[in-house]
Amino acid sequence: MASGPMNISSTIQSASLNRHPSPVHDLNPSTAASSKQPVSPTISISSDDNSIPYSTLKPIPRRSNLPPLPDLRFEQSYLASLRDVESWKGVLWVTGRDQVVLPLVQGMLWTLGLAGWRYWNRGAKFSGASVGSRVRRWWWGVNNWEIPIKTE
Repeated sequence: MASGPMNISSTIQSASLNRHPSPVHDLNPSTAASSKQPVSPTISISSDDNSIPYSTLKPIPRRSNLPPLPDLRFEQSYLASLRDVESWKGVLWVTGRDQVVLPLVQGMLWTLGLAGWRYWNRGAKFSGASVGSRVRRWWWGVNNWEIPIKTE
């Protein structure tokens, strides 16, 4: 009968152990027992020694463990692309694709997207009836700014 409660208590204790303690978060604050001083009638104890530090009451929250960062260097992806190439023509194709064609297409799509966004946003900025347009017109009116008139 005595082994049942002992097994339960040891299971509860071992389940609550922190396997990876953090020295910043888990160390106990220093106490009067940490520094041994001989008793002397001249030593006075101030009220600050009896107060509990704020860092003990509100400990630093633990950071979540994030996965490792992926290796995004160009060399690694370039070497991975060259792994299956068998001739110098394949090396030229992979190099041209990775260093000329893909950056050119990426830059072209980014520029077209930004130009389209600017064109659409320029027309929708003051002519819309949404809450954002109303707030923008109100703000420009409060500051006595001249609201641009749409010219077509």
